[in-house]
Amino acid sequence: MSNLKMYCVTNKKLKFLENTKLILAGVGKEKFSNKYLRCDTRDNIFHKEKHYSELTFHYWYWKNLLQDEKNYWVGFCQKRRFWLKNIKIKNKSKINQNNINDFILREVPNKFKSFESFICKPIKVSGAKKIKIIKKGWRNLIKDPQLLIYPETISFHFDMHHGYKNLEKAIRLLDQNDEDDFRNYVNTKNLFNPHIMCIARPHILEKWFSELFSWLNRCETEFGFKNLEGYRTQRLYAYLAERYMSYWFKKYTKFKELPWITLQDV
Repeated sequence: MSNLKMYCVTNKKLKFLENTKLILAGVGKEKFSNKYLRCDTRDNIFHKEKHYSELTFHYWYWKNLLQDEKNYWVGFCQKRRFWLKNIKIKNKSKINQNNINDFILREVPNKFKSFESFICKPIKVSGAKKIKIIKKGWRNLIKDPQLLIYPETISFHFDMHHGYKNLEKAIRLLDQNDEDDFRNYVNTKNLFNPHIMCIARPHILEKWFSELFSWLNRCETEFGFKNLEGYRTQRLYAYLAERYMSYWFKKYTKFKELPWITLQDV
């Protein structure tokens, strides 16, 4: 028996997912069969799905299932993004819907038992063409032209793509013991661990979800929902959670970064 329960969040019914051993969770407007968990029952934030995305299920899981799972590792992935069991896969381009079952992580190896959590291997936010930086980051450049010289930080990248100073406004709403540390993190790092994907013990997830959703609830008083539209800000709360996850798991847990893949044909 596997020591890992892996929940896969999707907004579409997908046959290849139904052929995996992942626990499927449906979000959004799709009419899902009983092969999928729903997150519009019991204690839920289903009405926020447009802006919270997969966090809609994460909240539902935290409030309605987590308390019953004490003996497993628990993980989360997405309809096109999956944890890989082999760190040394040479050619990821050959992985597709037809063979993904051969590569999905199904259990946490015993050699990793000393860790408390696992997060995705990071992606780099720096490296954009200068013309793009000038076009999208001009307000930052007015204050500090040297930003053109140095690699873009997480904070600068967020300003360019998800609303100028939105990340800073959200950071001001953090508890005091995290505000300075998280601000320093996003202003000095040019890598983050993406996709709000993690694997952890239930007691770690309880702490994570409690702090995350408490913060996002405070962020709602700042940003609301009415003016959140398009790629830049519609999923603002998910974008904030994605950056915060990188910081939080590294500060509060003994973590390890694991490989993952995005299927391009989904």
